[in-house]
Amino acid sequence: MNDIKPTRRIPVAPPMQSPALSNNKPTPIVPIPLQPIHPHKNRIKPPVKNRLIFIAAAIFAAIIGIIVACIAWYNMQLSAKGSDLRQLTLVVIKPGTNPTEIGKLLQDKSIIRSGFAFNIYSRLSHKQSELQAGTYRLSPAETIPQIIDHLVNGTVDQFSIRFLPGATLKQDRQVLLDAGFASTDIDAALAKTYDSNISPLFTGKPADADLEGYIYGDTYNFSTGATVDDILQRTFTEFESVIEQNDLVNSFASHGLNLYQGIILASIVQREMTAPANTTDPSTDQRQVAQVFYSRLAQNMPLGSDVTYQYAADKLGVARDVNLDSPYNTRRYAGLPPGPIANPGITALKAVANPADTNYLFFLSGDDGITYFAQTEAEHQANITNHCQVKCSQL
Repeated sequence: MNDIKPTRRIPVAPPMQSPALSNNKPTPIVPIPLQPIHPHKNRIKPPVKNRLIFIAAAIFAAIIGIIVACIAWYNMQLSAKGSDLRQLTLVVIKPGTNPTEIGKLLQDKSIIRSGFAFNIYSRLSHKQSELQAGTYRLSPAETIPQIIDHLVNGTVDQFSIRFLPGATLKQDRQVLLDAGFASTDIDAALAKTYDSNISPLFTGKPADADLEGYIYGDTYNFSTGATVDDILQRTFTEFESVIEQNDLVNSFASHGLNLYQGIILASIVQREMTAPANTTDPSTDQRQVAQVFYSRLAQNMPLGSDVTYQYAADKLGVARDVNLDSPYNTRRYAGLPPGPIANPGITALKAVANPADTNYLFFLSGDDGITYFAQTEAEHQANITNHCQVKCSQL
């Protein structure tokens, strides 16, 4: 017999089964997705060349947008700041002033929009070295190219100033402001002492009286460098000439008035009859109005001129009231007011020097623009009833 012993088998336990499984089916194997070790490295990237093109296009578009905006801004700054060519500003450019300083000066005076744009344009147009020093009157209605051409030409400018007959000193001051003069210069010139030592025109004028009535109404031409004093002196000279040529001093004296009093009465006639409507000769009604005032003065009657109390109210800045307590109110106080109320024109001056040969004591300007005269109060009231329903009710 062989000594070989049979191998002993060890029983193996059957595999464990989940209670959820039935029918002894095998458990399905669920695959586990593979996870990349470096997830970012597996993304799909656009080519580097395409990204560079996109960035370059964006930068180019931004640059174009900036250039377009700068051009639009530049063109706007070159354009005129205003629209009224009559609005002028006096500008003095001293020798040695460079374009940058000129541009700043013009901007500070509100003549141009931008001193920087002025400087750029002067250089781009190669005119920065051609700008000439001098005194100019420039308007905000001019563009920067126009102003630069103005300064390159260096032409001595001329300008006109028109003072109107019938205008007040306040209105004359505004004319000077509109011509580009500084308010400080105007006020300083108007505040100076004007008496017979300055000119015979001021003979009889009280020392404390202002220049009301003395700026002769006319149109004057001046070179750009003219000052306020130059302008005033020119009006005085013109007024003196009118007085001398028409022998007004002697004519006023023949009616009991000195030169100052004659100017006062002429200023009232001027305001009462600035534009007569019923005659082609503006002096006709004015001469009759002057006669009315002379007749009232002779009888110690108040002049009764509405324009005098209106002037006083406007000067005081109060409402126009026929009962205003002012020496200028010739409805309340007899005689002439203390001073002129406006600039008398030549026809008003001549009317006072040579009044009409009539006997009227009353007059009124009718609703139709015609002046109606009367010798008696009854006739005057009839004129009011028949011809002055609107105007007379507004006084």
